[in-house]
Amino acid sequence: MMKTALGIISFIAVISVSAVTTEVSFADTEIIAEGKKLAVDRRKGNCLSCHIMGDGEMPGTHGPPLIFMKQRFPDKAKLYARIWDATASNPNTMMPPFGRHGILTDDEIDKITEYVHTL
Repeated sequence: MMKTALGIISFIAVISVSAVTTEVSFADTEIIAEGKKLAVDRRKGNCLSCHIMGDGEMPGTHGPPLIFMKQRFPDKAKLYARIWDATASNPNTMMPPFGRHGILTDDEIDKITEYVHTL
């Protein structure tokens, strides 16, 4: 009886964790795709001019590679803030303050943040 109960509890736990960790809504996928498009757009985010990222072609090497971003920025708000104004955390950075200077809108920075956080 105890063995059966533990088996059922384990099964339910696995199903619950799987449902939570694999659920990505269509809206999230769409936002990430839009963020990627903005990030590689030479007229918008232009992240590739300085960063190696994802499957981007012809990246620059002035900035750090955009890899392991969930580990580097577990709090997405800090990543957003870095994109919005990198000079707040590093006054000597070469990265432009995309939000503060109006290069990107808050909505565009949100989308880029969602994409970059997947790298």
